[in-house]
Amino acid sequence: MADILDLGPQTKEVLRLAEGVREEQFAQPTPCPDYTVRQLLGHLVELTGAFADAGRKNLGPGLDVSPDSRTPELREDWRTALPRLFAELAEAWREPAAYQGMTRAGGVDLPGEVAALVVADELLVHGWDLARATGQEYAPDPAALRAAHGFLAQAAEESERPPIFGPVVEVPAGAPLLDRTIGLSGREPEWSPRS
Repeated sequence: MADILDLGPQTKEVLRLAEGVREEQFAQPTPCPDYTVRQLLGHLVELTGAFADAGRKNLGPGLDVSPDSRTPELREDWRTALPRLFAELAEAWREPAAYQGMTRAGGVDLPGEVAALVVADELLVHGWDLARATGQEYAPDPAALRAAHGFLAQAAEESERPPIFGPVVEVPAGAPLLDRTIGLSGREPEWSPRS
């Protein structure tokens, strides 16, 4: 049985960043190369709902949709919906049953304990993306950071790296854990909207 990872602190940090986004920033680029700020926010809304369902084992047709199959749209009520969706996500993954057996997300079947690491990675990396794109300070949850780093380090060692990750960006071994994690995700830790 995997240890339960409390996603609450990380969801609160990403929510803080989302609440700090101004509408005039929507068209700005992000470190996630295919997404503007608006599209990244749309992706965050979608993934929170999908991974809450994955944790609860509510395996409906919405979990069959690959995130690469279309550009995410940002729903009009996102500012009021996101706090509720993040709370539901964190609650779903506080239940031991979420980590047991198989679940599904993004059109992929995977063990519950692996899905927990995937969602921690998504929240950690996309939180960084949002902070960088909008010029906000980022203070990720240490437990989510360790989980994402471990997940990405293992993915980097696989002979067939999953296509959702770009090539690993080499970062000095003594760099902060966040920079090393971001490099493992295929992003340049020094990225800025002007780079």
